Amino acid sequence: MSTRRSEAATGPVRDEVDELVSSWHQERPDLDVSPLQVLSRVSRLSRHLDRARRAAFAEHGLEPWEFDVLTALRRSGEPYELSPGALLRATLVTSGTMTNRIDRLAAARLVRRRPDPEDRRGVLVSLTDLGRERVDAAFADLLRRERELLAGLPEHDQRTLADLLRTLLAPFDAGHNGG
Repeated sequence: MSTRRSEAATGPVRDEVDELVSSWHQERPDLDVSPLQVLSRVSRLSRHLDRARRAAFAEHGLEPWEFDVLTALRRSGEPYELSPGALLRATLVTSGTMTNRIDRLAAARLVRRRPDPEDRRGVLVSLTDLGRERVDAAFADLLRRERELLAGLPEHDQRTLADLLRTLLAPFDAGHNGG
């Protein structure tokens, strides 16, 4: 499917953001509404992505927060365990919230706690076999759904978009990591 060919024959594809921007140009010609061209589309895409994510997680019996914790453990590599502090840093939640999440995941047999052999006061949170199976299946499903969201863009354009978004996000990530 050649998007460029269809654009040449019929003109560029228009969307709701084009209509929104056009309306603002008429109502407020004194304002530069060009940021809406990018950020309103990002916002709308975010809603579609959120729906796809929630559907992928729900299909595998997971809430988004459960997926976040389980993927942090899964990404850590064998033996798939982290301290609660490392989980805090990976998921950006408070200590009390993390304790509650670990309790709930342990009750569901998706993780287990064990004493940290390096620190007598500490514990390690480990992914169980059931947790690994569940998060692996949900992650594969999520990637399938995300590929569907990107299907309208050729791979080269996907790489270009990824590079542009990285450039846009990097200052925010740097500010977060330093704070």
